[in-house]
Order: sequence, then C-alpha cells, then structure tokens
Amino acid sequence: MLEKESLKILQQALEKLDTEFSALPANENAAPGMQRAAGVLSSVAEQLRDNYPYFHPFYAGQMLKPPHPVARLAYSLAQWINPNNHALDGGRASSAMEKEAVAEIAQMFGWTAHLGHLTSGGTMANLEALWIAGQLAPDKVVLASEQAHYTHKRISGVLQLPFESIPCDVQARLDVAALERRLARGGVGTVVATLGTTATGSVDPLPEILALRRKYGFRVHADAAYGGYYCLAANLTPETSGSFASLPEVDSIVIDPHKHGLQPYGCGCILFRDPAVGRLYKHDSPYTYFSSKELHLGEISLECSRPGAAAVALWATQKLLPLERNGEFARGLESCREAALDLYRRIASDSRFIPAFPPELDIVVFAPRARSVSGASALSREIFDAAARRNLHFAVAELPVIFFASNLGEMKQDRTSLTCLRSVLMKPEHREWIGRIWAILAESTDEVLRHA
Repeated sequence: MLEKESLKILQQALEKLDTEFSALPANENAAPGMQRAAGVLSSVAEQLRDNYPYFHPFYAGQMLKPPHPVARLAYSLAQWINPNNHALDGGRASSAMEKEAVAEIAQMFGWTAHLGHLTSGGTMANLEALWIAGQLAPDKVVLASEQAHYTHKRISGVLQLPFESIPCDVQARLDVAALERRLARGGVGTVVATLGTTATGSVDPLPEILALRRKYGFRVHADAAYGGYYCLAANLTPETSGSFASLPEVDSIVIDPHKHGLQPYGCGCILFRDPAVGRLYKHDSPYTYFSSKELHLGEISLECSRPGAAAVALWATQKLLPLERNGEFARGLESCREAALDLYRRIASDSRFIPAFPPELDIVVFAPRARSVSGASALSREIFDAAARRNLHFAVAELPVIFFASNLGEMKQDRTSLTCLRSVLMKPEHREWIGRIWAILAESTDEVLRHA
C-alpha cells in the first residue's frame, strides 16, 4: 500500500548531489552503529504499525494528509546536507528556495510586496502574527470567534495580550453583529478571521470584517492555516469565494503547507502585507549574520534554527505543481470539496442522520438521529468504533447544538453540545472513494442502531 517506486528517483538525485562535492578529499563515513542500523529500522517499521492508515482514503478523520512523493524525496535529499535556514551560513541554497517558495504563496494571495517566511507550523506562525500585532497595538484586545483555533487564546496569554471570544452564527462563522457590538466598546487591536475552522471548515465573513475595520480601525489577521489554499478552488460558493477574494486586504496571513500544501509536518508560513514590520524583528547577533549583506531569514523570524529541508521540499512541490487556478494542484482541492458535497448530500437525504450545515470546504459534520441529543451523542461514539472495526476512520467532535438546530426536528435538546462525527475529506482520491466510504458508514450505523 505504501508508495515505494519514488525511491529510485531519490537514488538518482543523490548520485547527482554527490558529484557536486567530488572536488573534496574522500571522507569515510564513520557514523557509529551503522552495522546495526538495519535491525533498528526494522524495529522502527514494526513500531510504526501502531498507527491509523493516514495515507489511505479510508482515513477520513483528523487533518492528516500524506506529503506528495516529491516533497518526501526533496526533504530526504536535503537531509544529506541538513541545512539550517536561520542564517545564510547554514543554508544558502535552501534559504533562496524558501524565499522563492514563500513569494509564490504570497502571490497566490495577490501580494507582491510582503514580508514572510516558513515556520515550524501554524501555531508558531500565528504567534508571530499576534506578536507583531501586540507590538503595534500594545495592551489592546485580540478578538477571535468561539470556533477559532484554541491556539489564539493560548498565544495571547503567552504574549500577555488580552483576548476575548466572539460568538458564532449557526454555520460556525464569526457573528458580525456580535463583533460590531464588541468593537463599539473600544480597545480592540486585532480581529482574527478564520478561513477554514478546524472543527467544521467554516469560513468567517471576511468582507464584512474588513468593512468594520474601516469604521473602527484595527488589524485583521487571517488564520488560513487550514483553508488558505482554497483561494485557488473554482467550486466554492460565491459567499465563501468572496472571503478568499478579500485576503489581499488583510494585514497578515497564516497558511500551513503541511496541510493542503502536500508537505511533511513542520511547515507553516507567516506573511505580512507591510514589509516594514520587519523592523520589529531587528536584533543583534555577534556571530550569525556576517557572511552576506543579503537578508538572513533569521532576521525576520522569532525562531532560530529551522530545517532548510522543509523549504527544499516546498520549493520542489511548487515547481511540480504550481499554485495557480485551474491547475493540477487546484483541481485536487476541488476534488476534495466535491467529495465533501457528495457525502453531505447522502447524509442529508438519509433519515438515519442529522447533518449540520453544508460544508464550505471539505469537512462534513453529522450525527445519528436519536430521541435526544444525549442519545445521539452516545450513538456517535458507537458508530465511530463500528466503522473503525471495518477500517474506516472518522473523528469525533463536540460541537454546539445550534449548528444542527435546523435538522433536529422533535429531538429532545437535553444538552447544549452534541458529540458528532467529523469527516475531513482532504485527499483528492476521496472523491472516488465516497461510494465505498458511504457503504461502510451505512453498514456500521445499521449495526449500532439494531442494538440501540
């Protein structure tokens, strides 16, 4: 089941890389323990069997997507050099590749002038965005919706910035009316707009948020860690497309190439519209930035050592699959959304299930129908287990009942939250597997309901 043919390509590339250093004196590899390495790797393979099959279409639970083979290969190839993209001394080629790859991401959002770099993930990227916001508006409040990622509240605490949550509407998007009521009280420095919430893939109404910025004055940070690449997709609703089309107007953007960008974990990205914020990163180092007058990435990053291999993998992937509308990469995203719409339609037309709202991106949230919310919550966990026994893997989520309110009928609302099933259909091949996924879900649900 695991793709192995690409190892031949790695061997060829490694031979080419080796010739680039042929002028050096021979150096025998003295790495200790190599005679026992095969046995250790065999043990590693055995240990790794204790995983869900994240690479397979039957895994449709959490936000786990296998990296593209070219990303794996480029990352592995770079490991023979092991560059560090902090200073140019440690990663000249990989730093240039990072700058180019990040500029391509910025261009995807309509930015030519920008300041940006890769990070270890979305959490660190969001930390940098809120750190800059706090430097520019110290002691002012950070606002985000109740469905925004919990990291914003935690990061605000780390940065000692006041934080408040804003209620959501019935589609898990930031409630604009509630936002304006809070803005009218003053003291707000930053509003976080989430374009692709972790739980439901909901997209906050960015045009309306930007309209409020013109009235009240605050920074807008777009947390597009999950959904950002969907700005390339052509099959979104007009409302969702409008939010993505407004991204050029925000002050900062976070996107995670290690989600929809087909990268290994450890690859986030932070972008600022105004390059002048780089002055806030300024710091001195007595030994780091003297090899070149060019910008060292460490001079615009809070992180120090960062893997150059992550930049090499991203650069290679974007060369193979450019970030362009109607391109091969964009069509993969559109397939993910088509899969989600297909699954949603099947669930919405089946009396055994209660769907939430239609998906904006590629996440579908639903629960089994029961006499009460607590009963449906219990059945959700049983269906989760029954499907897993058939090698189909969903996730379980705890969400407000209001997200399901229009479909509850006479169900007794004895809880304010509903334990539901969540399906993240972020692999393009999910489009062709929905029939089989549905068949197993139906069989698992029937088994549970027979014994309910």
